[in-house]
Amino acid sequence: MTKHHITTTHNDKEDSSSNNSPHLHKEKSPNQQSYSNQRILTATKILLILAIVPSLPIICNAFVSLPLPSSFRISYRRHPHDDSSCKSTNSDRVIDINENLPYPLDEQNRPMDHGPIPLQTPHAGRHFTPTHPGIISKKGIPRHRGGKRNGRFTEGWYYRLTLPEINESFVFIFSIEDPGRRKTRKNKGEKDLTLACMQIMGPNDTYLVQSDQDDTKFWAWKKSQGLGCTFQWNDDDNDDNDNKMITAMTPHEWNTKVKSGFQVLPYHLQGKLIGHDGSLGGVLDGMGLPGTCEFDLKITYKSAWGDSPPIAVTSDTSHDTETNNMASTQSSPQQLSTAGWLASYPVFEPHWQVTMADAYATGTVKWYNQTYTVTNAPFYGEKNWGGSFPLKWYWIQCNSFTNYNHLSVTAGGGRRQLPFMIGKKKKTEDLGLIGIHYNQTFYELVPWTGKSNFVVHPWGYWELNGQCTSSSGFASRQFDVELIAKIDDVDAVPGVLLRAPTEEEGMVYFARDTYYANITLSLWNLQWNDELKEYVRVEPPIVDRAFSSQCAAEVGGGPWWDTWNKTSEMVQPMKGLVRFPYLAQRVKRRIGSWWRRKG
Repeated sequence: MTKHHITTTHNDKEDSSSNNSPHLHKEKSPNQQSYSNQRILTATKILLILAIVPSLPIICNAFVSLPLPSSFRISYRRHPHDDSSCKSTNSDRVIDINENLPYPLDEQNRPMDHGPIPLQTPHAGRHFTPTHPGIISKKGIPRHRGGKRNGRFTEGWYYRLTLPEINESFVFIFSIEDPGRRKTRKNKGEKDLTLACMQIMGPNDTYLVQSDQDDTKFWAWKKSQGLGCTFQWNDDDNDDNDNKMITAMTPHEWNTKVKSGFQVLPYHLQGKLIGHDGSLGGVLDGMGLPGTCEFDLKITYKSAWGDSPPIAVTSDTSHDTETNNMASTQSSPQQLSTAGWLASYPVFEPHWQVTMADAYATGTVKWYNQTYTVTNAPFYGEKNWGGSFPLKWYWIQCNSFTNYNHLSVTAGGGRRQLPFMIGKKKKTEDLGLIGIHYNQTFYELVPWTGKSNFVVHPWGYWELNGQCTSSSGFASRQFDVELIAKIDDVDAVPGVLLRAPTEEEGMVYFARDTYYANITLSLWNLQWNDELKEYVRVEPPIVDRAFSSQCAAEVGGGPWWDTWNKTSEMVQPMKGLVRFPYLAQRVKRRIGSWWRRKG
């Protein structure tokens, strides 16, 4: 999740909202009760109609394999160098052979947003409406932000680089808040919260930040994961008005022209931060002790959010990473939405998508005056978008285990308000999920395919367990999982406070993170026992006590007065809505099995 101190300014309304006060409770008359039930029934019908109609392509696809938009289903597209399958507006475009870029280039020899890549997840492209003049001039996009027109909107990207040899991590966080909303908020007398921001965490929980209130500097691709922001151009280019129109650049051109900023392409991450210590002041220039960071990393995908094909990564650093990505994924399995298909609609916020559950990174990171060179180091990526964060949440991530290779785990949960609820009381639900990638196989435990429990302390302890017993998912794997992440000495590892966009105050401290938690993970297959009438574990385990001392762990929101001990349960009718595509897939499999037997 995009990182962002634990606040205790929340009151206890969320925790006590389900308790009726005796002196306020009055018995309803039969007529009142009937009218109330009728309202609930009508609202439920409306909700079903609104949710089912947009989901018809997904349901139909489960039966007849219709092509879907990229936001629902991602299929493999051929390497743009192979032939004309990826066309450019310039039929004679030039490909920079020296960089071996796997993207079509435009008339200025700059990368174009050509659509989904192998192993691309849903929601990899932007959701906000950009104000960058280069995008507006080409696409004719109106100057208003994405998301809810009358509320806050933010979109953020999170990437983690793990250095197992020295037990350290680097985290790169890029975000855009309220693009195109400055004039509207000013007219309403509201606080201007528009901000383009880069946050980086370094060794020993150090923390740097650089930001700009000019949202027109931030660009992002719609069809694939490409984004960037140039805070400052090099001196030779400062007076060039044409720079305002530039979005994506080749890595070489970017390094030449940009003094500070960042750029993310599907297989490349680079940036130059000239900012300050984010733990000692605000996010704007001059609000902390100066600090610098430069990074240039090539990325090789291993797993996104779903099954993945085998991938061969060599130790030869001269081998082009992008070409390896494209050539090794000739048959890319379908990737899934982390939060289910409802993430395509503004039902729950914020939305969350893991874009790279496991990857390799090769390149350099210069932190202040020290340079770190990495080859095939563990890499991870995810993103968030929407109007606000959950009332309270936790998060765990690790893809660097000492006794297992090709293993990655991402787990998270939160307390969120339910939409479309009638009445003054804000109902909430506590949900959690666990996603594990191991040897190209994806094990997903979500509230609509199984049950899970979590015990999370205010700081220093995260325990999760659960069983996926549903056979209606696309993967249809039944399994049992247990994981514990903990900090042995919370005084020695207090974590670092990170910022997140908030509803009223913008980018403020809202979460506590560490990258030094110890994690133990075990995973079993399940099989049905006719005598016990329940699922039982199959021994030996698929994963037996995998261990790492480099687990990333987080708590956010609040209040965090005591231990959070809950069972993840999704209430109706939302659970039924989320399960529609899975149930359709199950019916399809049964019809296919019956048809084969008849044949």
